[in-house]
Amino acid sequence: MQPRRPAGLAFLAPAGDDGWLLHGPETAEVIRIATTAALRAAVTEVERQDSPRWVWSDTAVIYPTLLEGDVRVSRCHDVGLSEALLAAYDGRPPKPELTAHPRQAPAQPALFPDIPLEGSPDPLAVLAAAVRDQERQVAQARLESPGLPLLVAAESAAALAAAEMSHVGLPWRCDIHDELLTRLLGSRPSYGGRPLRLQELAEQVAAALGVPRLNPDSQPEVLRAFRNIGIQLTSLRARELRGVDHPSVEPLLRYKELARLHSAHGWAWQAQWVRDGRFHPEYMPGGVVSGRWATRGGGALQIPRPVRAAVVADPGWVLVIADAGQLEPRILAALSGDPGMVEATRSGDLYASVAAQALGRSQARDEAKIALLSAMYGGGVGSPALAALRRHFPAALALLEDAARTGEDGGMVRSALGRTCPPPHADWQQAPEEIGLARARARGRFTRNFVIQASAADWANVLVATLRRRLERPAELVFFQHDEVIVHAPADLAEAVVAAVAAGAAEATRLVVGERGVHIPMQAVVANSYAEKA
Repeated sequence: MQPRRPAGLAFLAPAGDDGWLLHGPETAEVIRIATTAALRAAVTEVERQDSPRWVWSDTAVIYPTLLEGDVRVSRCHDVGLSEALLAAYDGRPPKPELTAHPRQAPAQPALFPDIPLEGSPDPLAVLAAAVRDQERQVAQARLESPGLPLLVAAESAAALAAAEMSHVGLPWRCDIHDELLTRLLGSRPSYGGRPLRLQELAEQVAAALGVPRLNPDSQPEVLRAFRNIGIQLTSLRARELRGVDHPSVEPLLRYKELARLHSAHGWAWQAQWVRDGRFHPEYMPGGVVSGRWATRGGGALQIPRPVRAAVVADPGWVLVIADAGQLEPRILAALSGDPGMVEATRSGDLYASVAAQALGRSQARDEAKIALLSAMYGGGVGSPALAALRRHFPAALALLEDAARTGEDGGMVRSALGRTCPPPHADWQQAPEEIGLARARARGRFTRNFVIQASAADWANVLVATLRRRLERPAELVFFQHDEVIVHAPADLAEAVVAAVAAGAAEATRLVVGERGVHIPMQAVVANSYAEKA
C-alpha cells in the first residue's frame, strides 16, 4: 500500500543493497532506483518539474550523494532533525526509528544470527507517517509557540546549507598555510615529534623549572614541577599562570599557544581536511543543545587568527565576510522589549550606549560589557555595574532572572522560536541539600543563558536559510560559525552579495523577533583573504 502523503512532498529513502526508493509528488508509484547515477537523474527531473519539499531521514547522510553529482534541491524536511526538536519541545526522548542514522547504524550482530531481517517497515511509509505526526505536533504547539513551524523549517534548510558548504569547501592555500606554520613553529619535523620552535620552548620551560626531561604537554608533570619549587597551582590555565612571577611562565604560555595551533590546525590537520585547495569540514546544525552548530572534526568553528591568511579567494573572486555585531545582547533587547536596551541596539556599539545610559559615560563600555555578559551568563553578582544595569534596564534583567528561576525550579525554557532546553536529570534534586542547591544554581545559570543563546542560534539559522535562497550562483556560502558567514563569489557579484547579506539579516530579525525596533547589523567586508577582515 502506498503511503498517504501531504501535497508537494517528495520522499527519498535508501533501500539497503537494493539502491533507493523515490516517491515524487506527482507519481502514483514508488520508483525503485538501482544506481547512484539514476538516482541523481531522477531527483534532477523531479526537482525541475515540481520543486517539491524533499522528505528524508537525514540530510547529512543522503544529500552528499546528490551533491557529488552536482545535484541540488531547493527545500527539504529532515525527519531526524525535526524529531529531535519536537521531542525536546514535548520533554520526551526522540523516537529511535526516526533518529537512527544509516551511516552510524551498526551492522547485524553475528552473535544473533537467528533474528530475521525480513518484515522491516517500508522506509517510505515510515517517512510519510512521521511527516503527518510531526505536522500534527507542530499544529498543536502553534498557539503556545507560533515560531515553531519556522524553527522546524529553518533547521532543515540549515542542514541543506551545511551539506553544501561541506561539499564546496572553504578556499584554502596550502602553500600559504605551510609558510605560516613554518614561520611560527619552525620547519616541519620529518618523522613526527615537535617542530623546532616548540622544542626550543619546551627546553626553556624544563630548564627554568629545573626538570631536564619535563614534558610540557603533561599537566601533572608541570604542576608537580611548580610544587617542587614552592608554587601551588590548581591548573595551567593562562589566567592562573599569568599571576605567577617565574621565568618559566612566559615560554610555557607561548608553548601552549603554539602547541594548540600545531595539533588543531597544523600539517596533520591540513593533510586530513584540505584537498584540491578546499577545506571540507563536516558541519552539524543543531549539534549543541542551544541550537548552535558543531562539527564532526576539522575545527571549522574556530579557525585561529594565525592561519586565516591561508583562506584566500580564487583569482577573479572575492570573499564577502560578514558577522552580526553584538548579537546576543541585541537578542536580549528584542526578547525583553526593554526600551533602554532597544534604544541601545540602534547604536553601532551597543556596549558604549549601555555604558552611557547606565554608567553615565560611554568610555566605560568595557565595564558595561563585562556586566552585561555576566548578567547573561550568571556571574558578577556583587558588581556595581551590574546593579546599575538592573536599575536602567529592568525588563531585560528580569527576563534573565525569570529564566534562571525557572531552571532552578527544574522547569524548561524556550528560545524565541520554541527550541526547548533539556529537562534536568531525573535525580538532580535527590542529593544532600548543599549539593542540591549547587545543582539548582548551575541549572539556573544554564537556563538563563539558554534563552539568549538559543534565540541567537534561531536567528543565525534563519539567516543561513534566507541567505542560501538569496545568493545568485556561482556565488557560494562557504563558511559559517555562530553569527559569521563567508561567501565566495566572482568579483562582479560582490555588491549583490553584500546586499543579499544585509537583506537576509533584516529578514532573519523580522521573522525571529518581530518588528520591535531592534537593529541587528550584519557588517560585510569584501576581501581577498579572511585575514583582511580585521
